[in-house]
Amino acid sequence: MKGRLFALVDCNNFYVSCERVFDPALEGRPVVALSNNDGCVIARSEEAKALGIPMGAPLFRVRPLIREHGVRVYSSNYALYGDMSGRVMASLAEFAPDVEVYSIDEAFLDIAGAGRRGAARYGREIRAKIHRWTGIPVSIGIAETKTLAKLAAGIAKGSPDGVFAFPRAVALARTEVGDVWGIGRRHAAMLKASGILTALDLRSAALGWARKRMGLGGARTVLELGGTACLDLETQPAEKKTTTVSRSFAHPVEELDALRDAVSVFAARAAAKLRRGRLLAGGVTVFIHTNRFAESGPQYHDAATRPLASPTSHTGDITGAALSALERIFRPGLRYKKAGVLLFELIAEERAPLTLFGAGGDSGRGGRLMKAFDEINRKFGRGLIRYGSARPGWRMNQACRSPHYTTRWEDLPRVAADGGRARGCS
Repeated sequence: MKGRLFALVDCNNFYVSCERVFDPALEGRPVVALSNNDGCVIARSEEAKALGIPMGAPLFRVRPLIREHGVRVYSSNYALYGDMSGRVMASLAEFAPDVEVYSIDEAFLDIAGAGRRGAARYGREIRAKIHRWTGIPVSIGIAETKTLAKLAAGIAKGSPDGVFAFPRAVALARTEVGDVWGIGRRHAAMLKASGILTALDLRSAALGWARKRMGLGGARTVLELGGTACLDLETQPAEKKTTTVSRSFAHPVEELDALRDAVSVFAARAAAKLRRGRLLAGGVTVFIHTNRFAESGPQYHDAATRPLASPTSHTGDITGAALSALERIFRPGLRYKKAGVLLFELIAEERAPLTLFGAGGDSGRGGRLMKAFDEINRKFGRGLIRYGSARPGWRMNQACRSPHYTTRWEDLPRVAADGGRARGCS
C-alpha cells in the first residue's frame, strides 16, 4: 500500500462537546457526562480533567469536587450524541474519497491526494470546516500508516492548531508502549518485562521476535510503526454477529413483573436495531444479575437462551422468546441490579433461508406490520406504540439529561433568553 496517507480525525471530549454545541455558556466551564443510570463519569471537559476528576469514577465519589467547583453534570444523551456523530462523519466524506468510521467519535480518512507537503495544511482546513459545520472541535493526526496516525492524533490534542503530522522518533520515544494502538494490557506487560518501554523501542524490535511473542498482529504493529502500511481503510462495516441491549437499574428490582417490563423493553429495542440494519436473529439470550459490589445479600447471575423458529426481527417473536428465557432463570427473593437481551446468529435479510412456504425471514404480514410499527414510532416518537408487555413503567435514572435537540421536534431549541438550553445538574 505504497503512497497511502492516513488522517485520523478524533472528536475532542465528544459527549461534552455535543452538550456545548447547544449551550455555549458551558465553554470554559468544567463539564462531565455520565454513564447509564448516572453511574460513572464517561466524558470530561479539559477543565474537569484539570480538577482531577478521573475517567470512570462513580458519581458519588466525585460529588465533593463537583459541588466545590460548580461542575456541570449531564446524563448520557445517546440520541443526541449519535446524531451529532452522524453529522460529523457525513461532513468528513466531503474531504476524502474513502472514510472509515472507527468509532462514534473517530474516523480514518485517505488523504493521499493532499500530498505529503500539503497534508498538515489540509488537516487544518478539515478541522476548521468540521467545527464551522457541526460545532464539534476535532484533533487530527496524519501519517503513512493507521497506527502512526492514531499516535499522531493523540499528540495533536496538545497541539496549538489541533493537527500533528508525521511523528518522528522523538514522538515515538515519548509514547509508552502500552499507549500504542493495538497493544493490550497483556502484551504491554510482556513488552515492558522484555525491556521494550516505548513505541520507539517496539519499532526497533526484531520482526520475527514480535511475531513469535505477539502473533501476526504484533508483527504488523512493528511494521506500521516503521512506516510500512499493513492496515487498509475498512470502508464497509464488519458484519455483526450479535447485538445487545442491557441496562443497570437505578434501584434494585425484586419482582418478576418489573423484570418482565425491562426485558420486554430491551427486546423491543434490540429488534428495532435489527430492522434498522436489515438483519435477522436466530436466537435470544437473556441475562440477569445482582449487584456484585453490594456488601450484603446473596449474589446471583445466570443466563438462558431460546432459539427462534426461523431468523426474524419481529418484536413479538423476540419478546416472547426473551420472556420465556427470563422465567427460566428468575429466582425470587433477590435484588437484581442489571438485565439484558442478546440476539445472536445474525444474518442479512436478503440471505434468510427459505421456509417451507417460500421466502424466508420476515416477509409477508409480519414484515409489513413491523415496518408500519417503526414508521409510526419514528414519526411520532419512540414508544408511541408498543407491545403490552413493554410497559413504560421502567425507566433509567437520567436526572440530568439534556433535550434531544436534533431528533425530537418538541426538543428543538427555542429562540428565547434561556429557552431550549441544556439543564444539566451541578
